[in-house]
Amino acid sequence: LKSNKITKGDRREESCFRKKTSMRFRIPHSEFRIYTMSIINVAIDGPAGAGKSTISRAAAKEMGYIYIDTGALYRTVGLNAMRKGADVNDPESVVATITDDLKVELRFIDGEQRMFLNGEDVSSAIRTPEASMAASRVSAVPAVRKYLFDLQKNLAKSSNCIMDGRDIGTVVLPRANVKIFLTASVEVRAKRRYDEYIA
Repeated sequence: LKSNKITKGDRREESCFRKKTSMRFRIPHSEFRIYTMSIINVAIDGPAGAGKSTISRAAAKEMGYIYIDTGALYRTVGLNAMRKGADVNDPESVVATITDDLKVELRFIDGEQRMFLNGEDVSSAIRTPEASMAASRVSAVPAVRKYLFDLQKNLAKSSNCIMDGRDIGTVVLPRANVKIFLTASVEVRAKRRYDEYIA
């Protein structure tokens, strides 16, 4: 049987371990306070229909974080373009709808994300197949991405949040505390989209 006797070598190792361990926790009080009060951002990226919104919403609720559906922002810009009669397949036509009086807002009411376009709650209107298609088109326009970039960054700066959407981990939140790339098979993604349209 192996003896439980502690040798001098063991003591040296133990002493060395204690010194290393104690050094890990020698954090100035002010620095520690800043660390514990910092904002936590989680970025979830991936293709459409992978389940980003479902997982992000559930995780945010469990953790007490704000869930930011960036796809809803693009849907709102797409809806605005449609209402103004723009051709969403024509970048110049889309850019013409991004005027100084355009106001896209994301508000949280009773813990739920609601989208407002020029003061109107369009949370339901942006969930139609037409709005979804328009969002896909306008999201490819650089001017639209630039318009929404600052809004997304400011939301992330102000609250602990889980943000999902295209380019979140690479462009919008490149320094996010946690980055997740979520995907699924083409069949599963197609079924999810179909289920959304018929719901």
